[in-house]
Amino acid sequence: MPIKTRRWNDPAEPDDGFRLLITRYRPRGVSKADETWDQWRPQLGPSRELHAAVYTDTSSKIPWPRYRRQYLEEQRTNQGEIEELARRVAAGETITLLCSSACTRESRCHRSILKELIEAAILPSGNGVRGPET
Repeated sequence: MPIKTRRWNDPAEPDDGFRLLITRYRPRGVSKADETWDQWRPQLGPSRELHAAVYTDTSSKIPWPRYRRQYLEEQRTNQGEIEELARRVAAGETITLLCSSACTRESRCHRSILKELIEAAILPSGNGVRGPET
């Protein structure tokens, strides 16, 4: 599927397609002219509270399974946006989800979870998007 994940400061590649920044906070010190993304959707990043719980200077960081559960719960309110991204991917558009420059471990980043959510919203045939679960 044409969903990629990268960091916002990774050099753009020709096949990146639509580069979507999904961080709660906009990168500091980056002027509009220097943005490497096409759009920023902070609501697709972890909430301020969840962000603070994992990116803390104390030793009480929350474990990954708890972070994942909380992020998934938060994203229920963004189902419409996730389905919109799934429609774009199902139509053949490439979307690259961008996270923080400090986020070096993709497998422990919300961008990998969001990618899973978008992929799950695409029908197995690739011809559409799942409707709301009942």
